[in-house]
Amino acid sequence: IMLLPVYQIRFSIFGLPFTLLEAMILILFFVWLVKSWQAKELTLFNRRLNNINPYPLSREIILLLVIALISTVVAGFSNSALGILKAYFIEPIMFFVVFVNVFSAQGGPTLGWKLENRNKIFWALSISALVVSLVAIYQRITGNLMPAEWINSGRVTGVFNYPNALGLYLGPIVLVLSGWFLKIIRNSKSEILNPKQYQNTKYKITNIFTACYALCVLSCAMLAIYFAKSEGALIGVAAALFIFGLMYNKRSRRAVVGIAIIVVLIFSFYAHFRDFAVKKILLRDLDGQIRRRMWAETWEMLKKDGVIFGVGLANYQASVAPHHQEGIFVRDYNDPDFQRKVVFNEEYKKQAWQPLEIYLYPHNIFLNFWVELGLAGMLLFVWIIIKLQVTSYKLQVTNSKNREIILGLFGAMIVITVHGLVDAPYFKNDLAILFWVLAGMVGIMNLENTSQINKSITNNTNKWRK
Repeated sequence: IMLLPVYQIRFSIFGLPFTLLEAMILILFFVWLVKSWQAKELTLFNRRLNNINPYPLSREIILLLVIALISTVVAGFSNSALGILKAYFIEPIMFFVVFVNVFSAQGGPTLGWKLENRNKIFWALSISALVVSLVAIYQRITGNLMPAEWINSGRVTGVFNYPNALGLYLGPIVLVLSGWFLKIIRNSKSEILNPKQYQNTKYKITNIFTACYALCVLSCAMLAIYFAKSEGALIGVAAALFIFGLMYNKRSRRAVVGIAIIVVLIFSFYAHFRDFAVKKILLRDLDGQIRRRMWAETWEMLKKDGVIFGVGLANYQASVAPHHQEGIFVRDYNDPDFQRKVVFNEEYKKQAWQPLEIYLYPHNIFLNFWVELGLAGMLLFVWIIIKLQVTSYKLQVTNSKNREIILGLFGAMIVITVHGLVDAPYFKNDLAILFWVLAGMVGIMNLENTSQINKSITNNTNKWRK
């Protein structure tokens, strides 16, 4: 989890392309498989085990793999399609299986499982986020370590090749770590209010250090996203924190409502801020107009070639090419004379013209899944998101002990969804793994919560019978 960005280290084994991240996942999976087989912990093959819960999202995962395989067939089993199938679907789900087994409280006696060890997930995510963020901040201060095409662009990339990759990676992690930070703060408050219960000085110092560290990581991550000028990530994080605040408690609810009122008043009284917001919301700036054109071309392609089955994995660029427009005239919505100038003023026409390339994906998570996996794949992904959010919402009500963590996971999915309206927050090696890590955490907590409820019901039933 800490080394998700190492997917950028690439090599070949017997002519097959691999990344370092893929190699680690494959080694991890097969070592776990062999050890679990030897320890007779593989529930699929051991019928003597009782009270076995199904894997979280098991039906959805099987259906997703079937649809991804069909999309590979639609793409003609090309090398690119097989690579996408392997890197974005098979390997992330292999990691998900290991993750759920290792971090589930039910299945780890031979691994020396302790619930406290789950903090390793947050430490891994935080160390990864801190390193990535510090590189981005260093780039901003010195201008060094920048990819050639982004030098003097005013944006940073961190360890990635382009700025938006930084926002896509850090955005969901910021929300997860926010939940972790608030959980630590609540534990510290419990120590202050119940000094007799928490007399271990070492435990107190550890909590204080961890809280300061988490706050440092969050600050660096937000700075990195800001320096990357990843507007989709900033808006996604802001939306998720707003909802987090509304759901957390009365004090946070009052705070975010107050902040929202202040922001509305600022945008109401200052025309500059209001015009900026309208331009961004209605996608009237340069990036927005480019995306609108891209989505229009994608829709034209889908209507003609793939409303039901999409165009197959890794087949978007070739399929959209016949519908692609070489460029657009970037409209100035404040100039009522724009159309006439574009037609009759050659100099103005040259300034307004913006060439367009064919991007790898249509920069919208729902269109991405529709293009790659067809209508069924897109609807399945929407269902997975909804199911995870409904599960998280129910959990934060019933599992008060881990409420902050659950709300952090809930917020992380909001970041992915909001940022996904204008980008591709799944179709990248690190992002696909990160998505299934978040799904796995929700699934594990739900399994444990269900087990505790069932155990309580059983105990009460036995007492009643007695």
